[in-house]
Amino acid sequence: MDSDTNTNSGNFANVLTNSWWLLALRGIAAVLFGVLAFIWPGITLLTLTLLFGAYALAHGILALVMAFKWSKGGRHSRGLLFEGIVSIAAGIIAFLWPGITTLTLLFLIAAWAIVNGVLEIVAAIRLRKVIRGEWLLILAGILSLIFGLVILAQPIVGALAVVWWIGSFAIVFGALLIGLAFRARRWAPERSAAATTT
Repeated sequence: MDSDTNTNSGNFANVLTNSWWLLALRGIAAVLFGVLAFIWPGITLLTLTLLFGAYALAHGILALVMAFKWSKGGRHSRGLLFEGIVSIAAGIIAFLWPGITTLTLLFLIAAWAIVNGVLEIVAAIRLRKVIRGEWLLILAGILSLIFGLVILAQPIVGALAVVWWIGSFAIVFGALLIGLAFRARRWAPERSAAATTT
């Protein structure tokens, strides 16, 4: 049974190192969303809603692609699959409800952030024996969780504060995913070298 577990972990690690660019794309999408939220002059609630919808859809689609690729490496992809579905659902809601109120948009983003944060933390804990640098994924999950809880705790804030919160979160969250992606990229030669020496 231990050998089966080790084989599955090894397979998953190989799939992870080969799909590092998907992690990087998720991070780039988040950073781009955050930067646009900051630099768009006089951003309206409608524009912010559509921006979030586009980001959530992109995030969800990339998560689903990763989940299907990672499913070849074992059972590690279930949380990612759920994360992708939740993100796509949030994006669709944002697009189908363009006249959403500020309060409702905040609750939607908070719920999305909390669910994603929990799933990122769970995924990192499950992957701690397979990858190195899982603390980046844990940190991204904690950041997402705290962001969602802060919004729920203080839903009535100014429009400018909302944009700053969302933009800051997206940029930092994206940077963490990009950092994890480039660490995963380096695992491939390291694993090959380790396999050669054993």
